[in-house]
This record gives sequence, structure tokens and C-alpha cells, in this order.
Amino acid sequence: MSRQTQDAAPAPSPDAAASGLAVRAAGVGKVFPTKTGDVEALVGVDLEVAAGEFVSLIGPSGCGKSTLLRLIADLDQATGGTLEIFGKPARRARVDQDYGIAFQQSGLLPWRTVGANISLPLEVHGTSKAQRASRVTELAELVGLTEFVDRYPDQLSGGMQQRVAIARALATSPRLLLMDEPFGALDEMTREYLQTELTRITAETGAAVVFVTHSIPEAVFLSDRVVVMSPRPGRITDVITTGLGGERGESLREAPAYFDRVTAVREALHGSPVERANER
Repeated sequence: MSRQTQDAAPAPSPDAAASGLAVRAAGVGKVFPTKTGDVEALVGVDLEVAAGEFVSLIGPSGCGKSTLLRLIADLDQATGGTLEIFGKPARRARVDQDYGIAFQQSGLLPWRTVGANISLPLEVHGTSKAQRASRVTELAELVGLTEFVDRYPDQLSGGMQQRVAIARALATSPRLLLMDEPFGALDEMTREYLQTELTRITAETGAAVVFVTHSIPEAVFLSDRVVVMSPRPGRITDVITTGLGGERGESLREAPAYFDRVTAVREALHGSPVERANER
């Protein structure tokens, strides 16, 4: 959706608002102009994410997963189709702080303490000092960093830095969390630990999540649905419902249902027929 279209339609969509959709994309496309010609990154993307739902985007490198996330975040604009966040244009949703975002690199400011990094979005939006302090205390406890609020990023492990980044993304109590491979640079043990923590955090906050990953097991473990995308130009080729319930403890990684869904996503990525999880 272009800036002009967004500015011309600032009001929330009654249909999307009434349906409880966090994200609604209809025919979304994205073309990047280059010196050698236009590059079509996304074409005809239709996607709905319900409020409180965890959806992962997975596909080969360069398929447009991160591009789609950036469009939802209003970090870039679509060149075709329509995109709404809680019934609003993406730009309006950004201004209204309806979403928080976390990337593969934590992006913490090295000269600010953990607490000061978490409180940064609140400072930007003029939240009072007392309210910021209260919110930092709450979020530090949520991500298990109460004892580290006065530390600096270089005094933390990579996993701890990512927990700070998640807390910062949640600072304004967004209804939607956008995550672009936030655990991709971590070792496997830390990654699995943070996956479990993320399921707990999202359950406690009730936020919807759109999560970009290259890892099939990670996508299945975390998600209510896994959206499979094709090579560029990216389009949605399959959607796998995991049906694994709300409890995502370590025992789930050994469950037959979990392995079934991992196989289903792998087959979808390779273009094989997939029996939908909710039809099994």
C-alpha cells in the first residue's frame, strides 16, 4: 500500500476491526526498482493473522519473508494490494504503537543500561519517569532479567541481549509483535531456551506474533500456523496449522505430533503434497 493510499484512508477498517484480525494482507505485492530493471519480491500475498495468534513465515532465502515483515511494520511500502494492521493502514498502526519489532541483531544501545534500553520507546513517546520505571521493572521480570537492569549490553550474553530486545519491543504493550529471525545468531541451546521463553511471554501478554525464520523445527514449535513461501517472487504456497495447543514445554520436542508437523512443513517447502494438520 502506498503512502498516498495510507494517508487517504486513515480510519480503521470496520470489517477487520470487527473480525479481530491483527494483520490482513490482500493481494500484496512489492517491486524494487534497480539499475538493471525491476525486481519483483512479492506477488499476490493474501494473509490473515488473528489477534493473539502466532504465525511464522518460512521459505528459501530471498523469498520475501523479511520484506513482508517490513511492509507490515511500515518500514517499507507495498506496490500493490492492501495491508491493514488491526483494521488500520500500516502507517497509522505504527504511529499508534500497535506493534513492537525485534530483529536478528538486538540493536541495543551500548551506552545505555538494560533498563534504559527497555525504556527507550517509552521515552520517545513521552511517558513519565515513574511510569517508565514501573514498566521496566515489570518487563525485566517478564524476561528474567530483574538482576541485570543496571548492566550494560557488553556485560550480557547474546541470549540475554535478545531478551532485552524482546522486552524493549513489548515496552508500549503492543498488540502485535514482529520478529525477524531474532534467535538466528544464537547457539542451539540458547535458541531452544528462548523459544520456550517466547511462548510463555506471548501467552502472558496476549500479543499476536508474526515471526520470520529459516528453521522448520523453530517454526513448528512456536506457531499456531506456519506460512510457507515460494522462491522469489515470494507468494504463499501453503499454510500448515500445527494444532499443538498452548503448552509448549520441552517435552513437546519429543512428541509424535510435533514431528508430524515438522515433516508436513518440510514437504511443503519441497513442493510435495501436504495433508493439512487440521485434517489429520
